[in-house]
Amino acid sequence: MKIFSDTQFSDLALGLLEHEIEALGHELIFPHELQTSVLAQGADDPSFTDAEIAFGQPDEKSVLTNDNLEWVHLTSAGYTRYDTPKFRAAAKARGLILTNSSSVYAEACAEHVFAFMLAQCRQLPWALSSRVASGTEEWLELRNAAPLLRDQQVLILGYGAIATRLAAMLKPFGNTVVALRRHPRGDEVVKTIALDQLDSALAKADHVVNILPENEGSRGFFSAARFAAMKEGAVFYNIGRGATVDQDALAAALGSGDLAAAWLDVTTPEPLPDDHPLRGLANCYITPHTAGGQRAESEALVVHFLGNLRKFTAGEELVDRVM
Repeated sequence: MKIFSDTQFSDLALGLLEHEIEALGHELIFPHELQTSVLAQGADDPSFTDAEIAFGQPDEKSVLTNDNLEWVHLTSAGYTRYDTPKFRAAAKARGLILTNSSSVYAEACAEHVFAFMLAQCRQLPWALSSRVASGTEEWLELRNAAPLLRDQQVLILGYGAIATRLAAMLKPFGNTVVALRRHPRGDEVVKTIALDQLDSALAKADHVVNILPENEGSRGFFSAARFAAMKEGAVFYNIGRGATVDQDALAAALGSGDLAAAWLDVTTPEPLPDDHPLRGLANCYITPHTAGGQRAESEALVVHFLGNLRKFTAGEELVDRVM
């Protein structure tokens, strides 16, 4: 089969991909220009018309016009640009399969949130910027400002691979973990609620972790009303998508002191401009969409794809299938 790949992988990952594709009897096709980010949308390319499998971030319009294409495997966990009624309908009509790389990023993203939570509880930003002497008033204030993570309530919005790993990391701390899921299935490892129970859960949670994907139903999901429903002094985390949050409403909640802090790995736009209100708040901490990053990321993406390729050719169920 002809496999189109538009991502610029490391030399080691590319060598592995080329070797395995040749060994399996397939052919690799590359565009004129490779994407250096696993999040960037690939451009339309003439060579894509021959592709039967796409690995990367192919242009969604090109996907819909390529009748040869059978399967798209994304190098990201997110799939916003493909998550539209038009694309879903076309994929269903054609039998087109779409998988992502959630399994690759779950551990890194969960660790990132976990690090955020520990940094917040241990007051690390304040402590790292302080040079106070022991016994002073500020020293005592800093020590007394650090709650234990143990026995706190955590609400996770979006139950998938990342939420599952985060819940496992929190288990030794004795936290009460609740997850919001659009359609609870009953097989979740934590208590799972539906949307009509969200306000009640927000009012109890010490930590609210947003892992929602971006789609028509989630844009602006965290509105002023939802921030107002949160427990006073709660902490908000976002590693889902920036567009799911009303950032002006978040800035207002942080500025008023209703929320203790926010830790964000995603914003709209990215990077957030220096003059944005969130940038000027001492209780808002932003990392530049690096939660999923990890050493040997390219190799992990290629190994994940190759595993699914073997399943695809064997007619088996693919890992991380979203459509």
